[in-house]
Amino acid sequence: MRNYNLNIAGYIIRLESSDEAPDLLPAERFQGNICQSEYYDVVIKVHHGYYPLPENSERLFVAPYPADIKDTKITTRDNFWSVYRHQSGMFLTTNFPANQNKTAVLKFSFIIREWDLWIDGTDASTDPLEYPLDGLVLYYLTVISGDIMIHASGVNLDGHGYLFSGTSGKGKSTIASIFGGSGARVIHDDRLIIRNTNGKYYMHNTPVYRDDKPAESIINRIFLIEHGDENKIVPVTGASAVSLIIANCIQHNYNPELIARFLGAVSIMSTVIPVAKLHFKPDKQIIDHILENE
Repeated sequence: MRNYNLNIAGYIIRLESSDEAPDLLPAERFQGNICQSEYYDVVIKVHHGYYPLPENSERLFVAPYPADIKDTKITTRDNFWSVYRHQSGMFLTTNFPANQNKTAVLKFSFIIREWDLWIDGTDASTDPLEYPLDGLVLYYLTVISGDIMIHASGVNLDGHGYLFSGTSGKGKSTIASIFGGSGARVIHDDRLIIRNTNGKYYMHNTPVYRDDKPAESIINRIFLIEHGDENKIVPVTGASAVSLIIANCIQHNYNPELIARFLGAVSIMSTVIPVAKLHFKPDKQIIDHILENE
């Protein structure tokens, strides 16, 4: 495949293989997002081979390998992926947990919607958005658009959308499973993108699992979740609500302008959508408790 479009969270991402590059092979988890479109939010030109960063590039942000990825233990290294700046150019370098001989450099921009991606270490057809590039490309699209990427699960029950946010182990998948078992539509149980569309906030899934398909829902309430001995809802507002939401958002804090824009987006959202802490027991009673406290 020489080119294709993906519709993820309403963003149209066009991927094009350059003349010298191998064919593109989207992973199975992206199959439901392939679409036809003459419009795109960003086009990524994929090249083959090593791309050296410009001399004197400034490293702005570095992320180490996490301890585990999708339940697979990995040797921790200092440099998983990094963000660099050289003059007006932005660069993202990454290694790949699934293939430690493979590396990539993404040249991107906050203004120009034509990016370049160099992939080294493979001569065969390749997935240009192999983890972690998929999440990084999506993150920078949210930054450009003033949207929010958050660790959260989301469900829609009878037209009402509930977003449950928390770090790993707080119960995102558990509560999504409880609602799904009671007939709710599960948007996702891991990572969501929140977008403001005509004054209303919608949550969108992102491709993580092989059978993922595009899904979205309006958001009526945001819950910051914890396992508990009893079901309990504690409303939070103002700076407390903003800080609690931000703690679970994906963000790269190296640019003051981007930080201010992000804080503004979360602040406005938390004044529109009710926010609460939610302590819950892992059974269906939590659904009744939420509905009784609308």
